[in-house]
Amino acid sequence: MEFLTALEWRYAVKKFSQQRVPEAQLQTLLQAATLSPSAYGLQPYRLILVRSTYLREQLVPHSYGQDKVANSSHLLVFAAQTNIGDETVNRYIARHSEVTGTPIADLQRYGDHMKSALASKTPAQRQEWAHQQAYIALGNLLTCAAQMRIDTCPMSGIDAQQYDRILGLTKRGLTTTMICPIGYRHQEDSQGQAAKVRFDYAEMVDSI
Repeated sequence: MEFLTALEWRYAVKKFSQQRVPEAQLQTLLQAATLSPSAYGLQPYRLILVRSTYLREQLVPHSYGQDKVANSSHLLVFAAQTNIGDETVNRYIARHSEVTGTPIADLQRYGDHMKSALASKTPAQRQEWAHQQAYIALGNLLTCAAQMRIDTCPMSGIDAQQYDRILGLTKRGLTTTMICPIGYRHQEDSQGQAAKVRFDYAEMVDSI
């Protein structure tokens, strides 16, 4: 029930207060996001923590003028990798071997299977697949933040190309998927007093 209470508590904050998320809690939240599931465990994305006030102010015009991009405690950018293929798999296989102690040779068949699955997709499909994995991480972050009583506002209404340019993501082989300001709701945020509008359980869940 505490879990459901946390989800009832959260909403997409429109106006953040000046209160900062403590560094220890911030690191815990980010660590939770890195533990998110992804297809094959490949995690083809990065979380960009934008601390720079200067950069955040530059991003506001490319966020439909939504100043919470600059005024929240922190800004998180979820960025998908743009070069999805064999190297994506090789990186994971190397990490798998390091963590589990399994020789890389013993993981070759698994690696070949993943490479074949990715090769069957077009470049555009692989890019969309990477964005989808980033969205899974966003979902986990939103849930963990709610349990920690940290407010969030997931946003896809942005100019991703301009984000890539300002944050220098293209040269890093990344492209913006979505963003998420985090912090604490302002007491004057009218959205915080609004009823949560969701369809009833019976309208959302079918048993067949």
